[in-house]
Amino acid sequence: MNIVSIILTVLVALEFFYIMYLQTFATTSENTGRVFNMSTEKLKDENVNVLLKNQGVYNGLIGLLLLYGTFFVAHAKGFVAAILIYIILVAIYGAITSDKNIIWKQGGLAIIALISLLF
Repeated sequence: MNIVSIILTVLVALEFFYIMYLQTFATTSENTGRVFNMSTEKLKDENVNVLLKNQGVYNGLIGLLLLYGTFFVAHAKGFVAAILIYIILVAIYGAITSDKNIIWKQGGLAIIALISLLF
């Protein structure tokens, strides 16, 4: 992997750690509500709160996998590309089912990182 791909992949990982922070540790914050377009009252709902925390752990683990693939896997390019494609596909699904901007918010940086891996 070249330096640009490494930097972009680390940025994608950091993005997923930030999402994990919002969903798992700052679940009821105004910032979380703004990012996910939900009221703080809705975020305080016990069921929503638990779901967000579980989703946050998932997103944090994606960030860890990206870092692991980037720095510890012998054939990092293929491993990281597979995770980036997964992120992009999930972002496409979110754009179709929830909010069209998810493709850019969640998938935009991953798309750029994947393109950098291909060149």
